[in-house]
Amino acid sequence: MNNQSAHTSPALRCQLEHKGIVHVATFNHGAQYVLTGGQDRTIRLWNAKTGNFIKDYSAHGYEILGIAVSPNNSFLGSVGGDRSVFYWDVSTGTVLRRFSGHTGVINACSFNFDGNLLISGSFDASVRIWDLKSQQRHPIQIFQDAKDSITSIIASGSEFIIGSVDGYVRSYDVRMGQMMEDYFEDPVTSIHLLKDSKTMVVSTLNSTIRLMDRERGEMLQKFTGHRAQNYRSRISMSYDEAQVLAGDEDGLLWAWDLESGKRNAGMSFDAHQKHVTWVECHPKANCFITAAADGLTKLWDLGK
Repeated sequence: MNNQSAHTSPALRCQLEHKGIVHVATFNHGAQYVLTGGQDRTIRLWNAKTGNFIKDYSAHGYEILGIAVSPNNSFLGSVGGDRSVFYWDVSTGTVLRRFSGHTGVINACSFNFDGNLLISGSFDASVRIWDLKSQQRHPIQIFQDAKDSITSIIASGSEFIIGSVDGYVRSYDVRMGQMMEDYFEDPVTSIHLLKDSKTMVVSTLNSTIRLMDRERGEMLQKFTGHRAQNYRSRISMSYDEAQVLAGDEDGLLWAWDLESGKRNAGMSFDAHQKHVTWVECHPKANCFITAAADGLTKLWDLGK
């Protein structure tokens, strides 16, 4: 976020409600809409500018833990306690496909760059790739290198980056047939890939976030002070990649300067009554989302 607004306290634009924990809250591509999901088993679509409710997506029988939006915004992927991957038509709200095969709760999902594949990661420690263009019901590829639950998936070009409770971040280059590992000792809960694809921010369950050089496996900066020891919580970065944002288990939002690692006091505040599960920044504006176990998703503006 720009220097002028770097120490401006965020203003609450609107809040969106679910019954029970909100596990995921994400912008669509272009950020006109917000999609939320959680313990109440529904996906909800909201207007990001006004906070007005638009649509419910109901098919899950268990809590929703992950939502992905296709590159063209026409389709959704969703996962959770059902152990199935749901593939939705956004406009009609219908489930087009339902993929089964995981033997545990599915924590995360992501589309690839052209929306032809949907990648899912589960408590069963496997990552599965589903082909959306064929009628094949089985995954076209399964990765089983992790020794514990998958928590985070990022798809970037021909690469998939996977975070796991076993303390590893594994990067798969499908085109080259290569896999690279980074070990963090503590469970990995969230990954954010920077725009240069050469650096990433990794959150672990020892209340530490690290900025990593991916090629050298070297830590460039460390961010601490928040409490993150028991729950998965998604981290994010401001659209200009100047700040790292994270929620913690006391309902606080934290922000740090990427280069210095110092906490931005003006951007750090009480955001929720219970632990924060998700933080996501708008891709092009001084705006971000927080979601939490208090059943609320909040949209915040900065630097008006």
